[in-house]
Amino acid sequence: MFAIPLGAPESPLGEKAELRPLEPWRAPEFLAHMDRGREYIGEYIGLPDVTQDLDAARAYLGSYAEKQAADAGRIFGIWLDGTLVGGVLFRTFDAASGTCEVGCWLEPAAVGRGLVTRAAGVLIDWAVEERGIHRVEWVVSAGNRASVKVAERLGMVRDGVLREAHPYRGVRHDLEVWSTLAPEWRAHRVSAERCGPFRR
Repeated sequence: MFAIPLGAPESPLGEKAELRPLEPWRAPEFLAHMDRGREYIGEYIGLPDVTQDLDAARAYLGSYAEKQAADAGRIFGIWLDGTLVGGVLFRTFDAASGTCEVGCWLEPAAVGRGLVTRAAGVLIDWAVEERGIHRVEWVVSAGNRASVKVAERLGMVRDGVLREAHPYRGVRHDLEVWSTLAPEWRAHRVSAERCGPFRR
């Protein structure tokens, strides 16, 4: 087991945030987290819909354990003061082609603290520097402005819009595709380090 600090170990508010693997044995904790944030998280993504009970939560985390074993994806939780409050993942991961897609979610109590931006930065940095990934994608519903802002803070470029590409809860949503390429990410990281500490 590992835990990666997200930012300073202790903030002025006494918060401590960590990024850890989100494994199937954590299904009860994961389900409790989903229950706390189900409505908010589910506004734009279907994660709460596929984790309605303990068996479904365990199966979802198990699917990512299988993806990790196949080197095709990974999932991590974000803990704040010892409570699971969100997560980030490699929804897809293709080392052979040098591409992956990163995604995220967060419950309302943890919004506005920069946790997702820092956690996603850890994943992107690992993908680029450790695995040689060249292109990292971020695909988001156009209405999900909070997630769009994360892409912007990560220095990503908006590639375009897939119009009405995502049918979700009876509505067809536009999808924005954002990306960063390895050289762009390295330049962004250097710029971010000038402004403050950057943690891999």
